[in-house]
Amino acid sequence: MWLFLLCSISIENFIVQDRPNDGGNSIYLSWKGVDDTLIDGYAIYRRSINDSAFQKIGFTGRFSSDFLDNTVQDSIKYIYQIAVQKGNSLYLHTMSDVVQSSPQIFHKGRLNIFIAIVLFTLFLIYFMARARKGAKLFIRKIAGLEAVEEAVGRATEMGKPILYVPGLGDIDFPSTIASMNILAELAKKVAIYENPLIVVNCYPVVYTVAREVVKQAFTSQGKIDKFKDDYVRYLTESQFGYAAAINGIILRERPATNFFIGPFFAESLLMAETGNQIGAVQIAGTDQVLQLPFFVTACDYTLLGEEVYAASAYLTKEPVLVASLKAQDTGKFLTLIILIIFTILSFFKINLLPILKVQ
Repeated sequence: MWLFLLCSISIENFIVQDRPNDGGNSIYLSWKGVDDTLIDGYAIYRRSINDSAFQKIGFTGRFSSDFLDNTVQDSIKYIYQIAVQKGNSLYLHTMSDVVQSSPQIFHKGRLNIFIAIVLFTLFLIYFMARARKGAKLFIRKIAGLEAVEEAVGRATEMGKPILYVPGLGDIDFPSTIASMNILAELAKKVAIYENPLIVVNCYPVVYTVAREVVKQAFTSQGKIDKFKDDYVRYLTESQFGYAAAINGIILRERPATNFFIGPFFAESLLMAETGNQIGAVQIAGTDQVLQLPFFVTACDYTLLGEEVYAASAYLTKEPVLVASLKAQDTGKFLTLIILIIFTILSFFKINLLPILKVQ
């Protein structure tokens, strides 16, 4: 049984307030701890203004000086009381003022993110307006994407198929989605030149999407009669079983061009080296940094990281996609300038915080 003693041990600066910059339903308590190493900790009590009795809602260690109550409701007003627990005794402190939680519309600590979103939106609107007026927006040449036309032409001349591997990611991988966009543009060229195409997949959903992408590409070029069901194949979800199956296809079908674009892992070099041994032109691209050295070594062209995501805009020249790409690049360039400026200020030990009054 607890023995309650009133204010025999003093707790100073007991402050209870709505937690700032949150979505509501939380109240923050802080205090100055007592100078007594023999205490066990602090017990937290709470009641609503409509209740007559306090209820214990938490306990903190003796070195704590704050407590977050995230079990409150925004529509109810509360009163708190804190007690020092020492052995079987609880030393109650004065009750707090009435406090009520509420959500904040804007997180003031994320002002930089808000500014970045506004700037990116303005850049996007500006470049979209220019693109729709017919202005030619500059995009630097990406060797791997420039070589797509050449790779398809080579396969046509040799009368051999084109192999497309979208990697081991499911459809929720960003690089898999980017790979499907590249596949759509490649399939249009394949439909025009009437090349055999082999698209291999390791997930049922990716297989379904890839099949519809290729079929739609043939339809858009008026060559739906040239589309064959075995152009898009499902293999297996097993990582190295998938790699072994692809190696078998490469050695049997001996494609003239191999595309490895999407998320790849430990199997990347196995497939790329097999394709290299048969003399195929190979274009690879992935956002998995650890796999890039293997593709660079074994493939003719490699899309590095974000170049995979830029491929849709690069190949289609769609104004909205190109404008989005230009807006992103402009935002990165602006970020780089800001980093350089603050690096220089830091080097000369110039502190702008007092000037900007940032807390």
